[in-house]
Amino acid sequence: MLTDSIRKTLLCIGLAALGVSTAGAATTLKIGTEGGYPPWSMVDAKGQVTGFDADVGHALCEQMKVKCRFVVQAFDSLIPSLEANRFDMVISGMTANPERGERVLFSVPYALEESTFVLPADSPWLRNEDTDAVIKGLSGKAIGVQSGTTQGAFLRKRNPEIQLKEYDSLDQMQIDLGSGRLYGTFADLSSQEEFVSKTKSSAYAVSSLVIKSSADTDTLGFGIAVGMRKGNDELAKRVNQAMCQISKDGTLKASSMKWFGRDSSNPDACALPAS
Repeated sequence: MLTDSIRKTLLCIGLAALGVSTAGAATTLKIGTEGGYPPWSMVDAKGQVTGFDADVGHALCEQMKVKCRFVVQAFDSLIPSLEANRFDMVISGMTANPERGERVLFSVPYALEESTFVLPADSPWLRNEDTDAVIKGLSGKAIGVQSGTTQGAFLRKRNPEIQLKEYDSLDQMQIDLGSGRLYGTFADLSSQEEFVSKTKSSAYAVSSLVIKSSADTDTLGFGIAVGMRKGNDELAKRVNQAMCQISKDGTLKASSMKWFGRDSSNPDACALPAS
């Protein structure tokens, strides 16, 4: 359940996207995405972007009656490329938080995600659900995070003594974990579960500690949202209206169940007035 304060913040994020700019009238939209963060965004053998974010992007464009084309690149370059007009939107498991909000115009969040660790199966912190104890206990340990993510910002803020190692891609981080160069990793719950499930290794496991974004909204944010350029208010208005529709008709929930095995869609995706 979302607290009243978070509901109000979600509403404020979306209301900031309502405006009267003439931008966003293009009939073909370019969408920036990472393409290497399963099950959010992946590139298949045919070069097509798949995953939950791909479903969201296609559903939004169908509602807005425009064509979509995905542009794949590293996560930490998505915001600079958006600002440089390389694409119109970012749909890439990107959390809306205050720091990013200074550079990006966010839609109302379409999904709510939690974060967790993957740790050695014999780690004394694996089954500990005390956030402060676990993060303190990882002092001096090499923990992998993806570059530019809210998870990295959260750990840096909570315990500077953790040896954070940043990676351009999830694959690189997981390779280092498997080779013993990392003690653990910290990322979205869904991607961590996907990794452990696919590797079927008994050496590592998903931690029992699940950290909700509400634990620190300044870093972990208010939910996963579509990012657009500042000033592109008309596009943001259209995206928010389309987001409400795919929430009401069950598209978001169905896609979330398909890719995550649970409903991670935002129940407040229709919090905005349908104007």
